[in-house]
Amino acid sequence: MTSVTRPLRILFHSPQIPNNTGATMRLAAVTGAELHLARPLGFDMDDAKLRRAGVDYRDQAATFVHESLSDAYRMLLPARVFAFTARAEALYTEVAYQPGDVLLFGPEPTGLAPDVLADPRITALVRIPMRPRMRSLNLANAAAIAVYEAWRQLGHPGAGS
Repeated sequence: MTSVTRPLRILFHSPQIPNNTGATMRLAAVTGAELHLARPLGFDMDDAKLRRAGVDYRDQAATFVHESLSDAYRMLLPARVFAFTARAEALYTEVAYQPGDVLLFGPEPTGLAPDVLADPRITALVRIPMRPRMRSLNLANAAAIAVYEAWRQLGHPGAGS
């Protein structure tokens, strides 16, 4: 079993836009979450847009790059994995989050593929509500909404007074 040193783990499967990943590095740094990226990536980790979006928080974010989603699961499991998708019935706010939970998000603009969503290693599919006929949220925004809800439920561990 993997020892959990951080309360939450964000997992991006095949992210394509460096700005979103950079912004999520900043999110991970300020909340104490880990950010896991499963290849293929649509950018180089030295991309200027990634560095700019992460600002000076990039070095403070616990970021891990995995060769594949299966490799990421090998490191993260047996943790619970919540896959965020517009195709889910359950709302992300209906989950009682626990330390070590993994919040899985798919690539921009397609989201998680059906075969990924059908993987038995996923605990549950959840969605962030939106108005009808809206396709999706920005990836970094969706991750921030989910992380802050889970972090709130956990009592904001690691936050200052």
